[in-house]
Amino acid sequence: MAKAWTKFPYPDKKFNYTAATLKKAWERLHKGDAEPWPKDDAVVEAWIAFHAGEFQKAVELGLKAGGAGITAANKAQAIYANYVEGDDKRKLDLFQELAARAEAQQAAEAKNPAGYYWAAYALGRYAQGISIVKALSQGIGGKVKSALETTIKLAPKHADAHIALGAYHAEVIDKVGGMIGGLTYGAKKDVGLKHFETALKLNPDSAIARIEYANGLALLEGKKALAQAEKLYAEAAAAEPHDAMEKLDVELAKAEMED
Repeated sequence: MAKAWTKFPYPDKKFNYTAATLKKAWERLHKGDAEPWPKDDAVVEAWIAFHAGEFQKAVELGLKAGGAGITAANKAQAIYANYVEGDDKRKLDLFQELAARAEAQQAAEAKNPAGYYWAAYALGRYAQGISIVKALSQGIGGKVKSALETTIKLAPKHADAHIALGAYHAEVIDKVGGMIGGLTYGAKKDVGLKHFETALKLNPDSAIARIEYANGLALLEGKKALAQAEKLYAEAAAAEPHDAMEKLDVELAKAEMED
């Protein structure tokens, strides 16, 4: 990580938490990933950096703390690579590095849902970067699906895993069609839509749940879902962000609406 990362483009004092204020806001901020409050102060520091948008610092602090800090580092690297890194090759490298680290976390802590979720997230975004069809031919799809299903088995209230699994079903069906999607990759339209609905029930304030649900509807239902998708985007764009990641989601929704 020699090269300095691009700075978070929307710094805001209200995203600067202290240990005490973060503890109060924790449940609201972590409804998506169902991550428990850290027992270790060094890990809390990594999360403070993450929520403020200091992603590189969060990775460094998280890796240094080890244990639960690895999850903070993984989330920071994932969000940075997905939203902030502008160089496509660098983005793919960050996702590959992240997937490897998350898979090592699975091996070390088989019951920790975070290892499976961040591996799936990294591989899923990597797949989008190289093309879904190419990724499916390399067997990445099966890995993503299996890791997300394991995440949900270990943490049924992991809203973000439900979102990602909904997106898996939608993207596979969009690329290879319902029949091959179902037979070869276990992708089913009704299952995908149900995962999106579950995510919104679990995390009703989530902008990203709305964005991904809208994208999924567009892929699965096409024009007939346009009004519903636009409504979801409008709600996401109007959401009140409580940290750097949520701010990036809201800005993404605004940009999508302008397109």
